[in-house]
Amino acid sequence: MIQHITPTLGGDVGGRLAMIDAGNSDNWSPSAYIRYNLGRTTLDYLFITNADQDHMSDLRGLGQMGISVDTLIRNPSYTGAAMRAIKLGSGPLTGDAEWYVSACDSFNAPAILPFDQGMNGITCELFHNPFPRFIDTNNLSLVVFIRYAGTVFLFPGDLERDGWLALLERSDFRARLSGVDVLMASHHGRENGFCKEAFEICRPQAVVVSDKSIIHDTQRRDYRPVVSDAGVLVRTTMKRRHVLTTRRDGWIQFDVQDNGNFAIDTEWMG
Repeated sequence: MIQHITPTLGGDVGGRLAMIDAGNSDNWSPSAYIRYNLGRTTLDYLFITNADQDHMSDLRGLGQMGISVDTLIRNPSYTGAAMRAIKLGSGPLTGDAEWYVSACDSFNAPAILPFDQGMNGITCELFHNPFPRFIDTNNLSLVVFIRYAGTVFLFPGDLERDGWLALLERSDFRARLSGVDVLMASHHGRENGFCKEAFEICRPQAVVVSDKSIIHDTQRRDYRPVVSDAGVLVRTTMKRRHVLTTRRDGWIQFDVQDNGNFAIDTEWMG
């Protein structure tokens, strides 16, 4: 989740709320967190980077919690009907997939308040491969660069090597890639989400891998060699790290200051 927090005499005040993907687990859901922890009933901006179930398993949960979505941001090159046909190729659609393909055709009006104007200095830049050049959900991922005070986070969804190479044909994409500070590893750190050519341009300070426990060899891709030597300092443990993972660190929070410096807190205290 992405939110601009403003310190005040009466306590911190949160601005508009954005979320990248809507996956949940047995123990945690974004809809419950938004409703009960943040006390909110509106999600201002929802990015869906990938149209697979693990990226949208709590979409219906938002409605069940009484949370409205104002703006949906996705790869705009396919219609709901086209995505439905892609999804049907691997079986019946889940209820969350039905929500998404319907939203592809209903959330088409321009945002009343675009993200870059509504997030108090937090901005985004979006890239995608076009349908039908690609017809698989992974390489149709929406690639999201989030910037605040000069710090850049990259969320590439489940982009695979072919999709990376296609985007690397673009000079504007290569330019943005060169400035990335923190990378969310594509396809949860799986082998097929790694593209060595991308790391000839991108040298992040840290890589974050969001994934379940290792049960496949494809989950063992080592991102340490592509991270800058200094790494980052985790405030919770006061240790320098290069790769953080949800399987080890639990939740991971980045607190970016107005001067561009950022602090990292993790659920893991060890």
